[in-house]
Amino acid sequence: MVVGGGVVTGLYTAKSIVTQFVSSMSASADVLALAKIEIKLGDIPEGKSITFKWRGKPLFVKHRTDEEIETELNVDIGSLRDPEADSARCENPKWLVVVGVCTHLGCVPIADAGDFGGYYCPCHGSHYDSSGRIRKGPAPLNLEVPAYSFPEEGVLLVG
Repeated sequence: MVVGGGVVTGLYTAKSIVTQFVSSMSASADVLALAKIEIKLGDIPEGKSITFKWRGKPLFVKHRTDEEIETELNVDIGSLRDPEADSARCENPKWLVVVGVCTHLGCVPIADAGDFGGYYCPCHGSHYDSSGRIRKGPAPLNLEVPAYSFPEEGVLLVG
């Protein structure tokens, strides 16, 4: 009886330890809460960029004008440090969605600034265009484009 009771107690203790270990590896409640963000696009005026917090990082959503779209479509992709077409970065040409973290050292760029009318990182002088592509400065890569979709008219779902 004593040996049987010890075995049962040992199994319950082991189960408890394994359960705590596995649950500590899963995402916390606050991370899961910010895994997706829904944005109403009607609140963003044309030509403006709005910043949201998503997964602890700034998220830039820009309502681009027809002139900005035309300018970005006419950029020679071969002249870019990190070549990527505007159409590959924007599912809908009117909306640019990028993570607002400079790819050089992780600073937060300033929207609607810089030599190319997109984003300017004040830390070391990287300039991004209005497609989030690096055009000038030390940053090696374009601003990251997160996974996003337009589930219905006027709504953006990021994550």
